[in-house]
Amino acid sequence: MDDFSSSLGSHLLADLFDANALFDPIPAKDVLRRAALAAGAHVLEVKTHDFGARDGFTGVALLAESHISIHTWPEHGYAAVDIFMCGDANPRVSLNVLKAYFTPARAEVQMISRGFIGKTQRGLAAASF
Repeated sequence: MDDFSSSLGSHLLADLFDANALFDPIPAKDVLRRAALAAGAHVLEVKTHDFGARDGFTGVALLAESHISIHTWPEHGYAAVDIFMCGDANPRVSLNVLKAYFTPARAEVQMISRGFIGKTQRGLAAASF
């Protein structure tokens, strides 16, 4: 049996329901930066895009350790969060910062280990399908 004890990174996916602050990407840009720094990540760049007319926004923090992204649907009170980090950075800490800002009534979170060390490509393909 192959060793699955160590992975290259952690991928956290969170659905934020009945969330707030889903319209304005300007303060969210700072929140993405703070979420990355709190997790121990190194921020390379933060970009946001406003869809206008209070239609929500998309934001991405490009990190040396990978990324944090968010896409909002204010009309549904919903935000989709994707945090992928490697090294010593902690995606759960990032999520805590984002939850404190967006104040969702409920969050559903999945954590996935990515890139198992010591597992061959052939073995990964066979195990995955």
